[in-house]
Amino acid sequence: MIAIAYAWPAIGVFVVATLLILGGAVGVLIYKNPVHAALSLILCLFGVALAFLAQQADFLAAVEIIVYAGAIVVLFLFVIMFLGVDRTEALEGEPLVGQRTFAAIAVTLVVAGVVFLMASSHWVTGVPSVSTGGTPLSAGAGNVRQIGTSLYTTYLIAFEVTAALLIISVVGAVNLARKERPRVGESAQ
Repeated sequence: MIAIAYAWPAIGVFVVATLLILGGAVGVLIYKNPVHAALSLILCLFGVALAFLAQQADFLAAVEIIVYAGAIVVLFLFVIMFLGVDRTEALEGEPLVGQRTFAAIAVTLVVAGVVFLMASSHWVTGVPSVSTGGTPLSAGAGNVRQIGTSLYTTYLIAFEVTAALLIISVVGAVNLARKERPRVGESAQ
């Protein structure tokens, strides 16, 4: 009976974190205004931080809020404002023939791959600690050292790919914004 009494707060925190994550993710998908979508992304990231807190990963929760909800979303908002949200584009034709078919096939393959990996792996969830290389995180200052060691050894490739994707997206956004666009009343040549 005592174990059940301790489970209810954990279930409540899990439900709230889940609602924040799902609500923010749905907001990112349904809002047409990119600024509102970015604000929904912040809501989603706060839910992830709450889930980290529930797993007693205080450092990861702080990093989630400071780095992702703070720096990355501000970068997204900067790029959105830099590109301009008040311009409309003609969407009547596809710029690349067959892009929707290719996108549908790519999405199907990615989802099938993720489902296959999830079915064939032995993931364990619900443990109130983050596992790094099979050993639970220690409390206190050793926690940060273990995360750093894991990040720069086991997960180095994923970390570098994420950094490269962020840099490429910013360079692409700046390149798109720098192109000469005809002003209202001028003809495009």
